[in-house]
Amino acid sequence: MCRRSRAKASAAKDAARSIAQARSFRRELVLLRIIAFKFLQAVPVILIISILAFLLLSLLPGDPAIIIAGEQASPEAVERVRQQLGLDRPFLQQLAIWLLNLAQGNFGSSLVLNQSVLSAVGERLPVTLSLTVLSISITIPIGVFLGSLAAYYRRSWIDAGVMTFALVGVSIPAFWIAILGIILFSVRLGWVPSSGFAPISQGFGAWFSSVILPALILSLFQIGFLARMTRSAMLDVLGQDFIRTARAKGLSEWRTVGKHALRNALILIITATGILVSTAIGGSVVIEQVFALPGIGRMVVQAILARDYPLVQGTMLIFGFTFVIINLIVDVLYTFADPRVRHD
Repeated sequence: MCRRSRAKASAAKDAARSIAQARSFRRELVLLRIIAFKFLQAVPVILIISILAFLLLSLLPGDPAIIIAGEQASPEAVERVRQQLGLDRPFLQQLAIWLLNLAQGNFGSSLVLNQSVLSAVGERLPVTLSLTVLSISITIPIGVFLGSLAAYYRRSWIDAGVMTFALVGVSIPAFWIAILGIILFSVRLGWVPSSGFAPISQGFGAWFSSVILPALILSLFQIGFLARMTRSAMLDVLGQDFIRTARAKGLSEWRTVGKHALRNALILIITATGILVSTAIGGSVVIEQVFALPGIGRMVVQAILARDYPLVQGTMLIFGFTFVIINLIVDVLYTFADPRVRHD
């Protein structure tokens, strides 16, 4: 009997293990199908972005070749630019060549820098990436904490103080705060350099001091935005029945708010974070210009002033692809934050 009982227990364990493995495989399969479906949805968006980037030169008033070459350029120079850009070909042929080059990873070449767009972006990517990652690393913990604090102490002086700070952060222009920051922390106090970028290969301290002030200023708007979004999401969740049930069971406020409420508010917080990453990349254009950081944003401004429209065209296209990828990542994170999204 003892041997039979052991055999039955072993068979039951094997059956339970098989059922658990089957459920895990089914969940992974559903997740893979969701990710594949999201990628398929992104294909038309990428195609539309590519066509709009191609139309950038066509939307310029006048002859793009004359605009790029300059009004004082000779007819031979203008014709050389026209041939270099393929503007002497029919429109549909230009579009087909443009899409074919994109499919091969060719985003065009700069007329001023004498290098490909990918090479120019790759050289300046560490600067923009450092600024973006550091600002987001500052924004997320502070913004979520302040928003949760304001929601928990709603209609109190803490709530009013946090929302006032958030309103100031989203209202004051970044370039004005940047100038004030340079005057205070760089000129008067001498804590950080006023301009320039030190790569991390020169030491963590030099790298950190060169990007901390721009990252802090860039994160002011983001912290205000995320705090407001977190407060709104937390207020909605804190009023739900399961929060009252958790408190009735005697769970601590830290566990009730930090684990149950915040977890159910993650969908809106993830959405806000995805928006902020895109905003940080776009906002780096102004910050890099003020602090003379040799990043992608400053390169775009210089390309516009130099009429290097192929570089502007290719960089804007890369930015567009980046925003699509960010949205895809946000959609995938939804499925991990809330399993109910997988069944929608």
